[in-house]
Amino acid sequence: MKKNLITSAILSCAALTSFSALAAGPDFYGRIDLALTHSDAGVASQNQKDGAVIENNFSWLGVKGAEKISDNVEILYQMEFGVTNFDNSGATFNARNSFLGIKTVAGTALVGRNDTVFKAAEGGFDLFGNTNSDIDLLFSGQNREADGVSYYSPKIADMLTLNATYLVDDNHDSKSSSMYALSATIGDKALKTHNFYVAAAYQDGISDIEAYRAVAQAKFGNFIVGGLYQNSESQKAELAHLEGDSYSVNLAYLLGNVKIKAGYSYDDSGLGKYASRLVGSSNLENMSDFEISQYSIGADYRVSPSTLVYGHYTKYDGDMVLNQASDSFKDDIVTIGLRYDF
Repeated sequence: MKKNLITSAILSCAALTSFSALAAGPDFYGRIDLALTHSDAGVASQNQKDGAVIENNFSWLGVKGAEKISDNVEILYQMEFGVTNFDNSGATFNARNSFLGIKTVAGTALVGRNDTVFKAAEGGFDLFGNTNSDIDLLFSGQNREADGVSYYSPKIADMLTLNATYLVDDNHDSKSSSMYALSATIGDKALKTHNFYVAAAYQDGISDIEAYRAVAQAKFGNFIVGGLYQNSESQKAELAHLEGDSYSVNLAYLLGNVKIKAGYSYDDSGLGKYASRLVGSSNLENMSDFEISQYSIGADYRVSPSTLVYGHYTKYDGDMVLNQASDSFKDDIVTIGLRYDF
C-alpha cells in the first residue's frame, strides 16, 4: 500500500512538473524613474509645483504573458499599474495598459485599457517622453483609454501594419456618437529591423477631439532625425474655437552609451496638457489665440542594460488671450533623473 502511495505521489509530481514546463509563466516587470527638477513656473512638472521638486516619471509595475492554445491561436494578457506612492499624492497605484487579447494569423485583438493607435503612432519619436518635456504637453490625442478594443494587423511585406481602436460608447462620458482611431505604420519604431519609421493616424470622438497626424523618423549612421505634424479640433460646442496645428522636430546623436538629443515643438491649438494646466480646464472656453513653443536639449547615459541616467533643459514660451486680455507665459526647467528597469 505504501509503495502504491509513493508511486502515485511521484507520478503526480512528474505530471505537475511536465505541465509547468509546457505552460509559459507570466513575466513580472517594472520601472522606477525618479528625477530632481527645478521649474520656474511648475506647469509642466508632474506634480505641477514650481521650485525644486522630486518627480516620479511614470514608474510602473506589471505582469504579462501569453498562452498558445493551438498552432495558430495565442492568448495574450497584461495588467500594468502606475506606481505613485513615491510622493505625497496619497495614492499608491493608477491605471495603465491592462487587457486580455488573442493573436491569430489574421492579427491581434486586445480588449480592455490600452494606448489608442493614434497615440501609439508616435512610435519612438518622443526623445523626451514620460518627462516634463513630453509631447503630450503640446499635442492632444495622447490617450490611454479603457473599455475599448484594439486591432493590429500582421506585418504586411515585413513592413506595413494597419491598426484600429474602437471605444464602447456607453462606457464613456463623451458628446461624440462614435469614438475610434485608425493608423498605418511602415518600418520599425525601434529603428532596428529597418532604419526608418513612418506613420499616419486619425482619430474621431476620443476625448471629444478630431485629429490627424503624420510621423517620420530615420537613422543615418549615428544620427536619428524625426518630425511629427498634427492638426487638432475640439468637438465640444463651448470649445469649438480651439483648433490648430502642432509640429515637432528633433535630432539625436549616438556616441557609445550616450545619446545627445535636442528638439523643438510648437502648438497653436491650445488642446495639449500645458494649456489646460495653465488656465484650468474649466477656463479653456475663455482662452483664444493660444501659441506655445518648447525648446529642449539633453542627454541619456546608458550605465547598464537596465539603468539609465538622463538630464535635460527645457524652455516653454508662449502667449494667449484669456478673458479678452493678452497674456504671455514662460517656464525654464532643469531635470536630472535616474531610471531603472527590471
